[in-house]
Amino acid sequence: MAEFVWEVMTRGVVTVRPDASLVEAAQLMRAQDIGDVLVTADGHMIGVLTDRDITLRAVAAGADPLTVSAQAVCTPNPVVVGPEEAVSAAVELMRDHAIRRLPVVEDGHPVGMVSLGDLAVAQSPTSTLAHISRARPGPWPESDTISGADLGVGTVSGSGPRADRMPRTGPDSDPTSGIGPGPVSV
Repeated sequence: MAEFVWEVMTRGVVTVRPDASLVEAAQLMRAQDIGDVLVTADGHMIGVLTDRDITLRAVAAGADPLTVSAQAVCTPNPVVVGPEEAVSAAVELMRDHAIRRLPVVEDGHPVGMVSLGDLAVAQSPTSTLAHISRARPGPWPESDTISGADLGVGTVSGSGPRADRMPRTGPDSDPTSGIGPGPVSV
């Protein structure tokens, strides 16, 4: 079994600007096949925005996801873990704070994420939860695409599972820039 967080974390981060709409954030999550993004400004993490935050804090409350910002709904000042910390420390943080994902921060900069799924795979690679965590959905049907949505408002670099599907535009589009394998941003 893995001993340190860096051994189980997903490297690289996916970020959105504080003023990105919830629709932009959700579309980025879908394109990257993830359930959370970091809300960042000037390289500093403001919060974590999850698919559950969008659903429960905004949509279920009647807010317009086209006009509500990521910063308005994200969890500010999230609990974080370091890459050199023990996996058991990450498990304890998740349990104590009732969270499913932890940003991995090194020298004040996010370098990855660790999720319950990552920990399940590390602890028991043959368990049912590990198999579910490793499963990847098939392609989205064309009918599921929101017409008129434009994700060309940010930057993508890094090694997310679907990073190749995102446009590489903007001033930070150099995939060699950033932390670790690089951020994916809107």
